Amino acid sequence: MAELPHKYEVPVKVAAKAIKLTDETKSELKSSGMMDEKGKLKLKGVSPKMLKRMKEESVDCPVLKNEIAFIQCFVCPNFQSRVSGQVLCKGDTLNQKAH
Repeated sequence: MAELPHKYEVPVKVAAKAIKLTDETKSELKSSGMMDEKGKLKLKGVSPKMLKRMKEESVDCPVLKNEIAFIQCFVCPNFQSRVSGQVLCKGDTLNQKAH
């Protein structure tokens, strides 16, 4: 199997304290059906145990030049894959409305 095309390999780290999702990210999650109206995440194929762990993780986003919650990275159009504690990121420019 060929490796996915990516520009960055970003390490996933455990945040000292959970990073809150921005209002823009929450509205994006709600509109795409990944969050209900009460704010509960509903990611297909992700177990509740894994979702709890993902909420406690963060990444230093090379595109936004900021530390963001892993959930925000996971739903980003640049997210390729997560392999061995690394996120493969396409590195494309994002319009700020999406995040």
